[in-house]
Amino acid sequence: MLRTATKAPVQSGQTDKVSALLTVDNVTLRYKTPSLLVTATENVSFNVCQSDRFVLLGPSGCGKSTLLKAVGGYMKPVSGSIRINGQIVTKPGPDRMMVFQEFDQLMPWKTVLQNVMFPLVVARKLPEKEAEEVARKYIEKVKLTRALDSYPHTLSGGMKQRVAIARGMAMQPDVLLMDEPFAALDALTRRQMQDELLQLWEDTKFTVIFVTHSIAEAIKISNRILLLSPHPGRVKAEVINTDAASVADGSAAALERDIHDLLFSEPGHRE
Repeated sequence: MLRTATKAPVQSGQTDKVSALLTVDNVTLRYKTPSLLVTATENVSFNVCQSDRFVLLGPSGCGKSTLLKAVGGYMKPVSGSIRINGQIVTKPGPDRMMVFQEFDQLMPWKTVLQNVMFPLVVARKLPEKEAEEVARKYIEKVKLTRALDSYPHTLSGGMKQRVAIARGMAMQPDVLLMDEPFAALDALTRRQMQDELLQLWEDTKFTVIFVTHSIAEAIKISNRILLLSPHPGRVKAEVINTDAASVADGSAAALERDIHDLLFSEPGHRE
């Protein structure tokens, strides 16, 4: 076990399955390309508990996004299992809502309010009036009330991502899945969105699995980080209590160096 000045241990241990909301058990994922069969992850196991801010971190090609899609039910493991609330994940469901990196995940012909209402009406079968009340509540949480009647083409990238987050949160899923949602934003907007996500978490204590290849973002967003090795993705270590890391005392920077060294310690791998 490696301990940093943050008292945040980097270790291979995992959270107790008994208390887990989501359990990924020895999951191997493969997908086909026109020329070959790719093993994205191999025997990956981890658990996510209620209100965790759980980050999947690793270099490009380590299977982070593929794992998130499997948790979302969009692809099936070739071996191992994924369970949420004890039930095996076999398909997408409203208990797992996804926020993607792309800005075009909103329906361009619908307003902000209509975009957030849509899954509430279609998937949760809420009456229009009730769906609108819920949608307005979460749009307010992401500070976009002034843009209720705006269409996506009139919004900035950061505003579009806020709408996507509001849409996911409004469904009140067991787990919110976020696939590098801030990667395409400029540095200042990205930092603002990170702060707003953390504030939203403080308000609601939702459970999130967040994919990133930025070590600094992982430390800022998470309370736990799963480190994945380069292709195929295998569990390299788990970093716990990362929310104890502080920029002010330098412990966040020290933890970032430790994680970097651990991720890229193998010869031949580059960031």
